Amino acid sequence: MNQEKQNPLIYVIIPAFNESKSIGKVIADIPELVTEIIVVDNASTDNTGDFAKEKGATVLRENRMGYGYSCLKGMDYISKKVKQNDIIVFLDGDYSDFPAEIELLVSPIMSSGFDMVIGSRVLGERQKGSMLFQQIAGNWLATTLIKLFYNAHFTDLGPFRAITWNALQQINMKDKTFGWTVEMQVKAAKIKLKFTEIPVSYRKRIGVSKVSGTIKGTILAGYKILLTIFKNI
Repeated sequence: MNQEKQNPLIYVIIPAFNESKSIGKVIADIPELVTEIIVVDNASTDNTGDFAKEKGATVLRENRMGYGYSCLKGMDYISKKVKQNDIIVFLDGDYSDFPAEIELLVSPIMSSGFDMVIGSRVLGERQKGSMLFQQIAGNWLATTLIKLFYNAHFTDLGPFRAITWNALQQINMKDKTFGWTVEMQVKAAKIKLKFTEIPVSYRKRIGVSKVSGTIKGTILAGYKILLTIFKNI
């Protein structure tokens, strides 16, 4: 058991919808310390899955549209092999995050016993224009409300994050769409998991965002994030 604690495996789950232009770059930059890369092709109409396979990733298909659906699909796949102290990293497929920073992200878990680490774009170096005004404003509002209602300090709801399998099971994720990231954070605060943030780099994504890039996506995401914060109080 002690040996298991010293050597957690690291699994990366990448939800991807029409990311054929970027997914290869994302996979290529993931450090060798990662045990397995799981790309969840979320009803893509391009060759996202084919490109991911060519780069050596395990590819799953999820035809129900939704970020949460994709993450849950990846979790179901690894549940058959993962140990309680193994680490799950969630990473976007649009190349806006810097996959090489996975080593920084998992370090507080491996060296200091944290349950969850959020990669904060707010604290890190951001390329100009990489976060739209509505993302910045939405982050501020959501994290302010989390501080108010859950007494937990976050600066970002960024998708780049690491969490132990044990903690992920305690949180019992349910959200299927836009509320995934905030659900994880508010539930972690509610059950008093040991969490922290680290600064991460961020650049303009390849392609157009399916959420913040449209008015409809922005409104739906904002509504779902606020709903998730209030319903878990």
